[in-house]
Parts: sequence; structure tokens; C-alpha cells
Amino acid sequence: DDLVFPEILAHARRARIVNVGKRAGKPSTPQDRINGLLVRLARRGWNVVRLKGGDPMVFGRGGEELLALRRAGIEADIVPGITSGVAVPATLGVPVTHRGLVTGVAFITGQCRDDREPDWAALVRSGLTLVVYMGLARLPRIVESLTRAGMPASQPALAIQDGTRPTQRHVSAPLSTLAGAVKTAGLAGPCLIVIGEVTRLAGTDLSTLCIGDAA
Repeated sequence: DDLVFPEILAHARRARIVNVGKRAGKPSTPQDRINGLLVRLARRGWNVVRLKGGDPMVFGRGGEELLALRRAGIEADIVPGITSGVAVPATLGVPVTHRGLVTGVAFITGQCRDDREPDWAALVRSGLTLVVYMGLARLPRIVESLTRAGMPASQPALAIQDGTRPTQRHVSAPLSTLAGAVKTAGLAGPCLIVIGEVTRLAGTDLSTLCIGDAA
């Protein structure tokens, strides 16, 4: 996968490495071809590892690939990882849930098939932390959809580029100005968007912020 840190591949000394990464707006390997490659190589009797960044079952198409293997009668094991929607905010000291502040988190894709949109109004009413994957290219539209659905323009938000890597950068801004702040900072993909009160905790001593007793 394109999001795997290159240094990790140094440990694959006896493996044939096949790059099938996907990046929005760039030439990439079609998913059907990836599925076919997994099946074809496994049928040769090889041990095949589909190495991804984060967790393969959270916007990683791990489910689609697992189904393709099952249809071909090939057994596969899933090794879970830590999804970037949790790990990347944590590098800034931002918990996606926090007692007394927010009761849950919603993971959302910024790239929907057939232009289907999430139920933005329901997400706003939920009061949950919103973590948007692959949303950089559509950030102005996402901001517009959320504000139209009733989210305050002042809602705090973060955009984080290259999460957990040495090149990591981020900007924080109210929702209404987030897209402009991202453009000014020149952030590029991969970039994670986090929206909600928990983003105020970036760089804060979390031990002093157990507000109330609510889970």
C-alpha cells in the first residue's frame, strides 16, 4: 500500500515486493486487479502479505480483498492495526473521545462512490467527534455541508498531514476557515481531518481534563 512507511519494507528482505498503492487523483492500481493478483499469487502456493498502513478494515478495502479470496476458496488471516483516525490525532495529544466532553467518534470517508454523501445532519446532531479520511480534495464542500446542516462555524478542527511520520504537519482552525488554513499552509495528502471539541486538547495535559463522570 502507498501509505506504508518505506523503511518498513527493509525488513522484507526475502520477499518480492509489488507496489499497488492508491492515491487520490494519481494513477493507481484498480481494485479488481489487486484482488486478482492476490488470488493468482496465492494459488501459486506463495505466502502473500497485503501490507497496508493503519487498519486494513477501516477504509483500507480489506473487506473487499478478503471476500475476493474467500470466493476463490483461499484462506486468509487479518492482522489488525491501529487506524490513523485514532493514532494520528493521538500524536498531538488529541483523544477522539474524552470523558465529559464527547461520547463517541464517527469515521467518515471523504470520497464516496457514486457521489453519495454521508448524512451530515445526523452527524451534526450526534455531537460526535468527526474524523474524515481522504477528505482533503473535498474539504471546502465538506465544510459547507456541515455548516448547512447546523454545525457552528466556530467548531474547532484540525487537519494533519503525514500522520506519525517525521514529515507530519498540522493546522488548527475553526471549521469555517479550515479549508483556507489548509491551503495557506500547503498541506497535501495523505491528510486526516478531525472536527470537534477534542481538538482543543492538542498539546494539553489530559490528566487535568476529566470533566464530569459521563463516559
